[in-house]
Amino acid sequence: MKKTIVVYGSSTGTCESIANTIAEKLGVEAINVSDFNADVVAENDNLILGTSTWGAGELQDDWYDGINVLKGADLSGKTVAIFGCGDAESYSDTFCGAMKEIYDAAQGANILPGVSTDGYTFDDSEAVVDGKFVGLALDDVNEDDKTEERIDAWLEAIKPAL
Repeated sequence: MKKTIVVYGSSTGTCESIANTIAEKLGVEAINVSDFNADVVAENDNLILGTSTWGAGELQDDWYDGINVLKGADLSGKTVAIFGCGDAESYSDTFCGAMKEIYDAAQGANILPGVSTDGYTFDDSEAVVDGKFVGLALDDVNEDDKTEERIDAWLEAIKPAL
């Protein structure tokens, strides 16, 4: 596997915990998006980017500067995978929608395919493109019993590209 880093934005600790789980399973480092900058992008071949979704589908607050880092970076030759945390019961119409903002900002990179919406219960999400999420969608609030299995399946799917 090429040099990889997990970058997360977390307000309540859920996304941070998931980022650390992903990083541990891959044997790489996880950092808060507040420490994300052009040097981090330059030093890594693979960026695994995670955010929670707030309000009406907004990014986690710390990610707004991270989006600017992505938009200002040369992402050619970089591989990006995205994961998001959401609450499909309370925010069924914006479930994990913030992943789409990262997806849009990472254009120019090789963005790995997301996961099928099969097995998820939600009404709508900006993060669904062509019938699939743009990354790994997780509802650790209501479906924490599915989190580990979904992470493992996603990592098996993306590892060959890392």
